[in-house]
This record gives sequence, C-alpha cells and structure tokens, in this order.
Amino acid sequence: MRLIYSGILFLIFTSLCTAQDDIVQLKNVNDTILNTKRQLKVADPLDAVKTMQKLFPGKLYTLSDHNTFISWNCKNCKTATYNDVNGVEGDQIFPYERGVATRILENIDYSDSKGNQFKLLFFNHSEYDEDGLQTGRFSGGLIGVAKFAKNNNVWEMRSFQPSIAAFGAFAQAPKPKLVEIGEDQYAFTLVHANGGAGAPYSGYLYLIVGFNGKYQPLMEVPNFKLSNSISSEWSSSYKVVTDNNKKFFRDFVITTTGSYKKAKGDEDDYEVDMPAEISAMAKTKKQFNFVIEKRLSFNGKWYIITGKPVVKFSNIK
Repeated sequence: MRLIYSGILFLIFTSLCTAQDDIVQLKNVNDTILNTKRQLKVADPLDAVKTMQKLFPGKLYTLSDHNTFISWNCKNCKTATYNDVNGVEGDQIFPYERGVATRILENIDYSDSKGNQFKLLFFNHSEYDEDGLQTGRFSGGLIGVAKFAKNNNVWEMRSFQPSIAAFGAFAQAPKPKLVEIGEDQYAFTLVHANGGAGAPYSGYLYLIVGFNGKYQPLMEVPNFKLSNSISSEWSSSYKVVTDNNKKFFRDFVITTTGSYKKAKGDEDDYEVDMPAEISAMAKTKKQFNFVIEKRLSFNGKWYIITGKPVVKFSNIK
C-alpha cells in the first residue's frame, strides 16, 4: 500500500514539475537595460540573437515554429508611453507590467557612399505570455532598434533606442525596409495593416527617420493598400525623388493602383473607406479602375502632400 501511495506522489510531483517547465519564466533585469547611452562592441560576424541577449539579458527561449525570444522583467525601470498606431487599445506603457518578450524583427546591413558599413538590428517587444505566444488582434508589436558601425573586425553600437512605436497586429510588427532619403541619409519604412476578423485589411505606410536625436515617424500615408475585400482592392508603391536637388529629406511619390466595385451591402461584402481622391467617383459609379499619384514633401516637422494628386480612371461603369 505504501509503495502504491509513494508511486502516486511521484507521478503528481513529476506532473507538477513538467507543467512548471512548460511555463515561460521571467528573469528580472536592471534598469540600465533602457539606457540609450549604453556602449556595446561585438566581434564580427555579429550574431543577432547573442547581441539581443547582451542588450536584453533575460531568459532565452527557442520554441517551435522559429519562436525565439528573450523573457524579461524590470521592476525598477521607469516606464514610458508609446503610440500604438492601431488606436484601439490605447498607447503602450513600456516596459510592460507583466513582463516583456523581445524578439529579433529584422537585421539590415548597408554601406554609405564612403564604404562605411552599418547594421540596423530591429527588435519586437510584446507583453509577456506564459506560453510564449503573441496575442491581441489590435495590439501592435513595439519596435526598438540598435545601430552598429563596423570598425575593422568589430561592430560598435552607435545608437540604441529600445522602443519607438507599435505597429502591426497580434503584437507582431511588420518588417522594416531600408530607404535612402538623402545623401547618406537612411531611414526605414514599414506597412502597417490590420482589420477585424474576416474583414478588409487597410494598410498604412510609415516612414521612420532619425530626427532630433531619435528615431520617430515622420510620414503616415493612409489607404496605402487594401486586401481581403470582396469588392475592392488596391496596392501602392513609393519612390524617392532625386530630381529637385534636395540634399536631405527628399520628396516621396506614392502611386496607388486598384479597382472599385460597389459592395452588395451584406455582412460579407460592405463598403470600405475609400481614398479621398476617388470617393466622389465611388458615389456615382458602380465599378472602375484607378491610379492615384501624389507627392509628399518634408516641411521641417512632417511629410505632407504637396500639389494636387493626379488621378486616372478606366473601365468606368
């Protein structure tokens, strides 16, 4: 009888230990983790995950489906508020009260006109989840970035900004793309897209630039794309203008191509928000294709539309 009782206790203990091992644990870190003046040197070749560990020295997890992240908590860190462009669940207060999961978002290499080599290491922060998941349809992933410059065989961190703003859905930010907006002036763009379950996804283009000592959004282009809609769809591209002799903060030309078809008005096919340039046509016509071209210039604080957008229609019915 004692043997059976001991066996039951052993099974209960083993089950509890196994369950505990399956739960993602937090590691408490010092508030110096958010110091933007931190210095870091990494030998070439730079390993993105190991470098992330040096910047965010929490507990590293590598789960299935390439789910690699660092789990950490900072009890004495001073929190700050960051914009979540979804605008549904409010701004994000970082570091999160329940803890943080930090992942590599992107690793971008580039060189300037003099041959100097740089690396931008982007991070995605999301709220701690005991199963290591990223959740919340209208909760964006909070982006951070570290910039490195190569000096012989060493990568030296030139700037560190743990958090900028939140983009995307389910706590996952879209991957940024490098863009040269001036002479050796580099920034990055990303397309934020979100929508309700089964509903159309509306996309916005954002330009993030190093300005006044920090990376920050300086351009927002609504209606950059529309997907998952039965009746209408469109997509856009951008081009940096180099024909007006601007040395820095050059103009952008946004070209949007798409089609419109009047929605049936039921729960699966309903009218969507249209670009302002074609909304009048959508009120009087049942179907058409369109191309919109508009130019944006930097006014010292923000990129704004300059001149009148050019719109071309075809297949009008």
